[in-house]
Parts: sequence; C-alpha cells; structure tokens
Amino acid sequence: MSATPTPTDAFPAPTPRRLLAAAWALRIQFFVSGALFATWGVHVPTVKAHYGIGEQALALAMLASGVGALLALTQAGRVIGRFGPRGVAGLTGLVCASGVSLLLTPSVYGGLVGILLLFGATASLFDVAINAEATEIEHLAGRPLMSGFHAMFSLGGMVGAGVGSLLPLLGWTPGTHLATACGVAVLLILGACAAMLKMRAAGGEKQPMSLPRGVLALIGTLAALGLIAEGAMYDWSVLFMKQERGSSASVSALGYASFSLAMALGRFAGDWVRARVAPVPLMVASGLMAASGMALALLVPVEQAGLLGFALVGLGLSNVVPVLFSAAAKVPGVSAAHGIAAVSSLGYLGMMAGPPLIGMVAEHSSLTAGLACVVVFAVFMALSAGRALGGARAPGSTEGGVGATS
Repeated sequence: MSATPTPTDAFPAPTPRRLLAAAWALRIQFFVSGALFATWGVHVPTVKAHYGIGEQALALAMLASGVGALLALTQAGRVIGRFGPRGVAGLTGLVCASGVSLLLTPSVYGGLVGILLLFGATASLFDVAINAEATEIEHLAGRPLMSGFHAMFSLGGMVGAGVGSLLPLLGWTPGTHLATACGVAVLLILGACAAMLKMRAAGGEKQPMSLPRGVLALIGTLAALGLIAEGAMYDWSVLFMKQERGSSASVSALGYASFSLAMALGRFAGDWVRARVAPVPLMVASGLMAASGMALALLVPVEQAGLLGFALVGLGLSNVVPVLFSAAAKVPGVSAAHGIAAVSSLGYLGMMAGPPLIGMVAEHSSLTAGLACVVVFAVFMALSAGRALGGARAPGSTEGGVGATS
C-alpha cells in the first residue's frame, strides 16, 4: 500500500552534493512559508481596519482559511503522489504568495473570505509537499534534519515580522509591503524548486485520505493542540499587543518576532535535542513551557512580559511539530505524504480553526480571555503526550526512532 516518494522510483539516488543542494533548497521553501504566514499575521490589524470588521467577523474569515486547508488535505497524498513534492510545492507556493499580495485588494468582506479560503488550501498543500520531501531527505542523509528545516520556517516568520515592524517606520504602505513580499517569495520559490529532488511515487496514492485513525489520530490530536497555540501567535499576537497592551505598530510586530525568534533557536538546536531526549518527556516539557509563557503574557500587563511570554511559547512549541510529523511519516503501511497529510488534517484544524475560536471568545469577552484557551490546550497536550507517543523512541535510537519530519 505504501508509495513513499523516493528518488529510486524513477530517478537515480542523488549524489552527496546534489542532496546537499536539495536540502538547502528545501530550507529556502520552509523560510518562505514562514515569512508568508508572518506577513499575514503582521497585517491582521490592517485587514481588520480595511474591512471595518470586528473580532467575530475576522475569526470567521480565518475559519475560511481552515476550511480551505482541510479540503485540500483530503487530496494531498494523492496529488503529491502523482505530481511529486517539487511540482506541487512550486504551483501552490506561487498561488499562496499571490493570495497574500491580494489581502487588501477587495473592498468587500466576501472578497477577503475567498482569498483566505484560497490561501488556506494552497498553504496546506505547500506545507505537506515540502514536509514529504524533507522526510525523504532526512532518510537519505541518515540523521535528524527535520527540526532544522522547521527552524527555517520560524526564521522566516521572524524575518517577516521584523520587516513588517520596520517598514511602517520607513513610510511603506501596507499594500506596498504585501506586493513586495509576494514578489520576493515568488523568486525564492522558483529558484528553490529548481534544486529540489525529483521524487515521484509509483502510481501515487490509490485512495484519497480518510479520517485519521488509531495512532495517526492520537498524533494528530497532539498536533492540533500544539498548532492551536502556534496559530494563535500567527493571528492574534500582534493584535493582542496593540489592543490589550496599547503598543505601537512596531512594538506590536515585535511580539510575533519574539515568538518566531525563540522558536527558530529551539528548532536549530532541535535535531541535537531530539537525538538525546525521548518524545514523551520532550512533549511534556514543551507543553508546560508554552502554557507558562502564555500565562505570563496574559497575566502581567506590561509590554516586556508579553514579549518574554511569547518567546517562551515559541521555545516551548519549537519541536512539537517536528516530532509529531516525523512520527506520522513513519507509521507502517502508509506513505510519508499520506501520514503527514492525515496528521496535518487534525493539525490544521487546530491551527486554522483554533484562532477563529479564540476570536469568537474575544468578541464576547476579551482577547485576553480568548488567548487563555491556549494555556488550557498546552497543558492538555503535555498531559496526553504519554498516551499518544508512549511507544516512540528518540531519533538516535536503533529501533523505531522518530527520526524524520515535519
């Protein structure tokens, strides 16, 4: 049943130099993905003001992004199996970048909903495609690499948020920023695709993805809990700093940047950590740190506490997705793309549907109350780690290791 994409299905195994080039190309793709999410996150207040909507309407528009992602993920294994990660990443990456550039173009709310629906669908396929290739590159290299790939996503988020913080001080308009970000992303995606490996599953996935079951469902539940917290940072951290703490636009953007910087640092060290620490204790520590950081940001009403708290959330969540996607890619009987897509279906439900849920709570109470949900979810993630990953080993183990992914 398994149809894991490998170079040997249709192409010779890559030389060490070719593998190194492909790995760096993939790092660029992860960087672009993170930067695009950050560009959207930085402009959430801008979008809110442009369309003249409240938190609940904004949350529903975000939910459209989640719906698009979930619909796309039902076909991700089949599409990537047929066209290969490189082809899917190229097309969906370009469409995703174009969607970001169009965020402020419509004058009506329905236009925003349509753009976010397209953004969610293409971003999810882009994510699964680059993760599927990352799994194979890690396998071919014979050592943990996944956390490092995801570190580039976080670095892209940090750079995207940092640029978004700086440009208003230089007089750039939001529209100019979005158009420029799209142009740079398109160039990077095209250049990176040229160096990615040619991988194609023989015949592709035979059936569309079904709902995750068994171990995939448990892993996916943890992914959803972790990505609720991560999605909250993407969509609400800037607005929280501006609205709840009265911060300037530049300082508000630094809230997202502090989260992304801490997550990037945690992931750059993550491959070393994952080779030495078993998944369960790593997941428990991650959940508790994320919960503590969010509680600090919410309970101490000063800007500095918000920045520090968001950094702790980023550090706590830094290796959650690499561990979980790696485990999903190694489930017996399914391809890497199918396993990642199955877990992503629940993960995206958290990442995309979680922030709208927070927005609805904020509409009827406060954004502080909405973000308090993240504390609860992070604690639950820590408490449920043993059941979901109790049989997994660290990547450095000689048997059954979780040594690839996300």
